[in-house]
Amino acid sequence: MELSTCSNKGLLERMFKLAEKGTNVKTEILAGITTFLTCVYIVAVNPAILANAGMDTKAVFWATALAAGLGSIFMGLYANFPFALAPAMGLNAYFAFYVVGVLNLSWQNALGCVLISGIAFIILSLFNIQERIVNEMPHCIKNSVGAGIGFFIAFIGLAQAGIVVSNKDTLLQMGNLGNPGTLLALLGIALTAVLIIKRIRGAILIGILAITVAGFFVKNPATGMSYTQLPAGGMLAFDNPVQALAPTFGQLSFAGMFDSSGIVLLGVLFAIFSFLFVDLFDGIGVLVGVSAKAGFLNEKGELPNAGKALFATACSAAGGAVLGTNTVCIYGAESTTGIAEGGRTGLVAVVAGALFILCLFFSPVFLMIPAIATAPALVMIGVFMMEPLKSVDLQDFAIAFPVFLAVMIMPFTYSIAHGILFSVLGYTLAQVAAGNRKNISATVWVLTVIFIIYLTLEIILK
Repeated sequence: MELSTCSNKGLLERMFKLAEKGTNVKTEILAGITTFLTCVYIVAVNPAILANAGMDTKAVFWATALAAGLGSIFMGLYANFPFALAPAMGLNAYFAFYVVGVLNLSWQNALGCVLISGIAFIILSLFNIQERIVNEMPHCIKNSVGAGIGFFIAFIGLAQAGIVVSNKDTLLQMGNLGNPGTLLALLGIALTAVLIIKRIRGAILIGILAITVAGFFVKNPATGMSYTQLPAGGMLAFDNPVQALAPTFGQLSFAGMFDSSGIVLLGVLFAIFSFLFVDLFDGIGVLVGVSAKAGFLNEKGELPNAGKALFATACSAAGGAVLGTNTVCIYGAESTTGIAEGGRTGLVAVVAGALFILCLFFSPVFLMIPAIATAPALVMIGVFMMEPLKSVDLQDFAIAFPVFLAVMIMPFTYSIAHGILFSVLGYTLAQVAAGNRKNISATVWVLTVIFIIYLTLEIILK
C-alpha cells in the first residue's frame, strides 16, 4: 500500500510539476475542495434560472455539473492551472430572459448561439487573435462589463426574492417585506453576508442550504405548501445518465435562427457576439489578474500556457452547449479561494471537477432548493462583481460615462448586449469630445462602426 501511494504521488508530481510550483498533493487537494465549495452553488442556481427558458431542470442540472466537472478537469490536465470552469452567471440570465424571453428564440436556438460563440472562441484561440482584441479594449470597458453583469445578476436575485416588484406607475417598487418568502430571502442575504465577512469557506452554499432547510417550516401563502418539499425518490439519485440528459443533450438547433425578421436576425448575431465577448474577456481578465496576484507570471510578465487555458475554456463553452447549458467560463473569484489556500497547479482544478461530477448522485438535494434560497446567492455574486470598478478612475467623466452606461443599461434592459454596445459607443464619443482620439484603438473603432450600424438597423426595423 505504501509503495502504491508513493507511486501515485510520483505520477501526480510528474503530471502537475508540484515541486516546481512549490506545492504538494495534500495542499492541492485541500485547495481543490475549497474552490469547489465556493462555486458549487452554480449547480443549484443554473437550473433555476434556465428553467425560465422552458428547459428541463434535471437535465440542466446534469448538464451544469458535467460541464463544470469535465471543463475543470480538462483545464487541470491540459493547461495545468488551478482554475475551475462552470456555466457563467449573468450569461445564464441573459440566455433565459433576453435571448429566449425578448428575442423569442427557442432555448434550442439559444444553445445554438452558445455553440457558435464557443467555436468562434476556439478559432480565435488557435490563432492567438483573442489576446490582441483584449489588449486593445479600454481598461474601463473591460471592468465595467463585469460590474454591469453583477448588477444584472443582483437585480434578478432581488426580483426572485420579492424584494423588488413591478409597478405600473413607477416601473419598480419595494415588495411586500412581510411576505414569508421575502423574509426568508432577506435572512439568507444577511446570513450569507455575515459568513462571507467572517471568511467561512462555502459561505454561499451554506446560505443556500440554510434557507432551504428553513423553507421546510415556512408556508408559501400562494400555494399553502412549504417553500421546500422533500424529493419523492429520496435524497440520493441513481439516474440513468442517458435519460437524465436526454431533454437537453444535443438538442441545440439552428433551424429558423437566420431566416427570421431583420430585427430578430440582428439580435441573434449580437447574442452570439455577447456570449463570445463576455467569455473571452472574462477568461483573459481572470488569467491576467489572478495570475499576477498568484505569482504565475514569468520574469517578462508573461503567462506561460495562457493559450492552453483559453483553448480549454473555449472547448468547454462549445461542449457545454452540446450538453445543454449556457456558456462555460473560468470562475475567477471562486478559484482565488483555492489559490489562497496554496493551490498552484491543475490538480486543484481536477479535484474540483471530480467533486462537481459527484454532485450528480445528489441531484434531488439540489433540485429541491427553492428560488428564495438561491436569490441571496445572486445578490452576493452581484456584490463580488463590483470589485473591478475600484480600479477605474471615476473622477474622469470621459471614463465614468461609458462605465455608467454599461452598469446601468445591463440590469434595466435585461440585456448584456446593449450594455456592451452603449458602453463602447459612449467611450468613443467621450474620447473624441475630450480630444483623446489616440486612446481609441483600431479594435474599438471597428466595434464602434459595427455598433452604430446595428443600432441604426434596430431603430429602422422596429
